[in-house]
Amino acid sequence: MTMSLTKIAYIFLAGMIIIPIIVSVLNLTNPTSFSPLFTGDPICPCSEHWLGTDDLGRDLLARCIDGAKISLAVGAISVSISVGIGLILGLISGFYGGIIDSLIMRFVDLFLAIPTLFLILIIQVMLTPSIFNVMAVIGLTSWMGVTRLVRAEVLTAKQRPFITAAKARGISNTTILFKHILPHTLNPVIVAAVLGMGSAILIESTLSFLGLGVQPPNASWGNMLQGSLAYMTDAPWMTIIPGILITMTVLSLNIIGDHLRNAIFKNS
Repeated sequence: MTMSLTKIAYIFLAGMIIIPIIVSVLNLTNPTSFSPLFTGDPICPCSEHWLGTDDLGRDLLARCIDGAKISLAVGAISVSISVGIGLILGLISGFYGGIIDSLIMRFVDLFLAIPTLFLILIIQVMLTPSIFNVMAVIGLTSWMGVTRLVRAEVLTAKQRPFITAAKARGISNTTILFKHILPHTLNPVIVAAVLGMGSAILIESTLSFLGLGVQPPNASWGNMLQGSLAYMTDAPWMTIIPGILITMTVLSLNIIGDHLRNAIFKNS
């Protein structure tokens, strides 16, 4: 029986999460150490270096594993920030309506009208590039879609009979909002978060490629690609391997997000 594409995506993503954790806990590799075989040129894949080395003689497998840890951490934390902001604003906007709803949605429209990547680049140029700044900047510029999604779910949920009954019983708005309405918004938000992680990883890779994201000697798939530009002909593995990892990780997240969305709509 052939394995489905969805199962492959889950297995690949699980490997991208589990392998860096095991390697870090057991301290199996050092992504900043230099190979004793290094003579000035990148080393081809061999028994000592399964994926070869980069232009400084650092093991590419070790750096890819460390890059997975950093890229996935940036994706997860930045999405957590954007989902947190989007949830709060969406709940308030959809539940209270009126002038509050109008103000929040015009604020959302304003941010949506600004090209996100340009906004991120401007902020990153103004700040000192670091992993934490990358997480914060991506999270603070990616909450608009979640806000609109949550608002739409709240507008639907608050019309249901059990919400009307809760208001008739004198239950406070805060309790209704967080105990009765919030759970009904989580399923689509989870799907949006998974899909958002793929976008966050792409943005992080772009920033790191441009030198405005994760800074050397820390490994990121984006700055690994940037360092490979001068060796695309002589050492193509330096470009191909991190490029494949970015593509496969984002593709896996999109496949998993689609699978979760289909499962939710099927059971709803």
